[in-house]
Amino acid sequence: MAIKKQLKNKHMKRNHIIVVLILVTFFVISFLTNILGALNPSVSLSFSLSETMAGFLPFSFFIAYGVMSIPAGFMVEKFGEKKLMIFAFVLAFAASILFAGIPSFGLFLFSLFTIGTGMAILQVVINPLLRVTGGEENYAFTSVIAQLIFGAASFVSPQVYSWLVTGIDKAPAEQSSIISLISGIVPADMSWVSIYWIFALASLAMIIIIFGIRFPKVELKDDEKAGSKESYLLLFKNKMVILYFFGIFAYVGVEQGISYWMSKFLQIYHGLDYETIGAKAVGNFWGLMTIGGILGLILLKVMDSKLVLKLFTSIAIVSLGIALYTTDADTSLYAFQASGFFLAVMYPIILSLGLNSVSKHHGSFAGILMTGIMGGAVVQLLIGLISDFTSLKTGMFFNFVALAYILSIGFWAKPIISNKTISFKKKED
Repeated sequence: MAIKKQLKNKHMKRNHIIVVLILVTFFVISFLTNILGALNPSVSLSFSLSETMAGFLPFSFFIAYGVMSIPAGFMVEKFGEKKLMIFAFVLAFAASILFAGIPSFGLFLFSLFTIGTGMAILQVVINPLLRVTGGEENYAFTSVIAQLIFGAASFVSPQVYSWLVTGIDKAPAEQSSIISLISGIVPADMSWVSIYWIFALASLAMIIIIFGIRFPKVELKDDEKAGSKESYLLLFKNKMVILYFFGIFAYVGVEQGISYWMSKFLQIYHGLDYETIGAKAVGNFWGLMTIGGILGLILLKVMDSKLVLKLFTSIAIVSLGIALYTTDADTSLYAFQASGFFLAVMYPIILSLGLNSVSKHHGSFAGILMTGIMGGAVVQLLIGLISDFTSLKTGMFFNFVALAYILSIGFWAKPIISNKTISFKKKED
């Protein structure tokens, strides 16, 4: 009996360790992913980029989701979670080191695609792993915690970037020992490259940590498995599947369409410093998105998800309109950040409405929806292209097209199962 108890406790401890590891992984994914908006003006200046070429940066990163999301589902079933996680961070480490050591535009695009590939693999791996190691009964709670940590990292990443570049730009006598060390290995006129040395260290640390941890066997549910080729072909014939694919496509497009371009917009139209004010604005955008997600969770307990989606999307449209068309710098700055708060509920609602609109092949459908993350790639390229022919303000107007599509989902969605809400009506005897 004592031996069984010890084994049980050991098993529980191992599971708790992996839950913590997954939460840290969420932090690192977000830390590496959502820095591009803060980097945009600096990268454009260093490589003399047009807006179209600047659009290739998020394109290179997010197109990896379109390429890898479905194959990663098959890979995890063949090779297992631990090997795939190590492989993903090896990709991120190698790409970060390569670019930080040889900072050229071509290598930057290659490194962004490689890091994006690693992050796409991790996204496929860690969600089922969190369900198993944290317990199915706790999955909703741990998923919310994971999203909060994801949002926190998105807030922290631009702050770290701002701290690095402002520190490196100081006179050598005023630099701390850490800043002095980093400034010695980055080009004098490209202090922003320093963040990729931090990414390399973070990825290396994750490789070492994961390698030393024993993983439990994960039994995937039917709706978490990658599915057969036949199931994908069947789903692609379903009109609702295509419509929800474009829902995720539109959401990630507008999320990145605001966060990626806002710092440059504030610089061009309002003369705000992109390394400090702009970077902080990007961080606050993600921070407010986290807070908006908490409010969204509460509202979904008392309101139908379609109504919440329509309400938040409408206010997001107003907020973005104020940000783009006001002549006051502070108003534009705060409106951009506030839009993050109202974008918060869109992704989980679109995802749940989609999955609740089909009766089978949920694993395959989830893979198709994750492929829609490539919207973060395509929309940025379109915004950059439009901006080169007109202006950045006109280019960013394309975000309204994406938001209009998301708003439409609140009207045409017909899920088989609606979200459960709390009823405040008194029960009749």
